[in-house]
Amino acid sequence: MRRKFLKVLLNSFSILIIYPYTLIYAATKKIINKNLTEEQKEILFNEGTEKPFTSALLQENRKGFYHCANCGNKLFSSEAKFDSGTGWPSFSEALPGAFKTKIDYAFGMKRTEYHCAKCGAHHGHVFNDGPSETGKRFCNNGLCLIFKPST
Repeated sequence: MRRKFLKVLLNSFSILIIYPYTLIYAATKKIINKNLTEEQKEILFNEGTEKPFTSALLQENRKGFYHCANCGNKLFSSEAKFDSGTGWPSFSEALPGAFKTKIDYAFGMKRTEYHCAKCGAHHGHVFNDGPSETGKRFCNNGLCLIFKPST
């Protein structure tokens, strides 16, 4: 009887802790683009990562803007793009207000993860080893971006 009571108590406690977090987390990440691939969903909503050197955007050199693949929010100017040699599209700065950040301790290190400010979708990590005066390198998953050239 005591064991059963403790099990029920533990499960109830877990629900009180985990459920509100799940609701908050779900509220900040909404699928807006119903045409996303499974790989895009894995990256955008489960904080996955695409394989390096697979993004077609690595070779994109036209003038324009990069937008969130989920909600269309304008994130980066092509002027901020550079070849970091890491295998992912990299940018020295984001457009003002484009992202919200959080600290990520995955893989045993402290990193700054960034998410679209409009829909909450995960895009990548920002590092302090960029080549420009900002010193930043926004390392973005290419599948999370849509490039729109300037006309």
